[in-house]
Amino acid sequence: MRIALSTGGGDAPGLNAVIRAAVLTAINRGWEVVGIKRGYAGLLGEDEVVPLTKESVRGIAHLGGTILRATNRGNPFCYPRKQPDGSYIPEDRSDELIANAKRMGIDAVISIGGDGSLDIALQLCRKGMKIIGVPKTIDNDVSGTVTTFGFDTAVNTAIEAIDKLHTTAESHDRVLVMEVMGRDAGFIALHSGVAGTADVILIPEIPYDIGKVCEKIIARDAGGRHFSIVVVAEGAFPVGGESHKLGESLPGQARRVGGMADIIAREIQVITGKETRSLVLGHLQRGGMPTGYDRLLATRFGGAAVRAVAEEKWGHMVALQTPHIVTVPIEECLREPKRVDVTHDLVQTARASGISFGD
Repeated sequence: MRIALSTGGGDAPGLNAVIRAAVLTAINRGWEVVGIKRGYAGLLGEDEVVPLTKESVRGIAHLGGTILRATNRGNPFCYPRKQPDGSYIPEDRSDELIANAKRMGIDAVISIGGDGSLDIALQLCRKGMKIIGVPKTIDNDVSGTVTTFGFDTAVNTAIEAIDKLHTTAESHDRVLVMEVMGRDAGFIALHSGVAGTADVILIPEIPYDIGKVCEKIIARDAGGRHFSIVVVAEGAFPVGGESHKLGESLPGQARRVGGMADIIAREIQVITGKETRSLVLGHLQRGGMPTGYDRLLATRFGGAAVRAVAEEKWGHMVALQTPHIVTVPIEECLREPKRVDVTHDLVQTARASGISFGD
């Protein structure tokens, strides 16, 4: 058996731990393992396919990023081809990819990625490629699994930032608005905001009213708390509005959203008269060493993915359904996007403790 590993989409802490676990588990079965560089680019002649050995994965579990590199522009069904005028047009290169995989003797692929990568994996599986999925995203927006690796690290990074913002905000009687990742899901904002004791949390699942946000800030000011911390998910949007789009995406690339922290900060300052600053945590959430939880979950996923290959669970994704790692059909996981349940006890607890969601 010769299996290949691919890491697509945005990077996430824990990717290297998955790679290490999958490689060691496969080699101990007597299998050969190769790594496809930069998503599927290595199979399309735009990067390379490299052998993965016990030596090549030694000492990488604690490292952030991915030794195989990643890309969010590598959809083989909608691959961007640059034109002479500098523009890009989409091109379907899936047949070329499958043919190259067969030519290289690759029997199965373990695709490690988020909803976009899993959708690509499902389409390739339908065309005959033998694929197992591993859910990876700091946004935690993949259905079928309790959580994804990378999420815990991103939340802890955001909590550390909120802790530091508290001291400077209180020192200057300021309002500080911090934007976190998540795209259309508010899990990072919700978890970090509650754990970091933010005063306002704005998430895509609960459209906000800027007037309500300012009411909370003014009430705190009247009560002698002259500073406030606002945590906003990049995909948050006002009642009757929509999330703020960041430029045009290339063919096959996910829609980019963000810039809400600056918009909201300017509105708060105009309405309340309080000095308000904004910051975007950005790619700090993707970088650095994974937490112990993410390393352990990633390692479990890597081992389970190889077992799924042995069991020929093609078109399935490994998933955490506490306390066990199971396999779930990728098609089922993609049926409904995972979003914050606004009736969840965490949301209820946040409201009961005085946190405003701007509604």
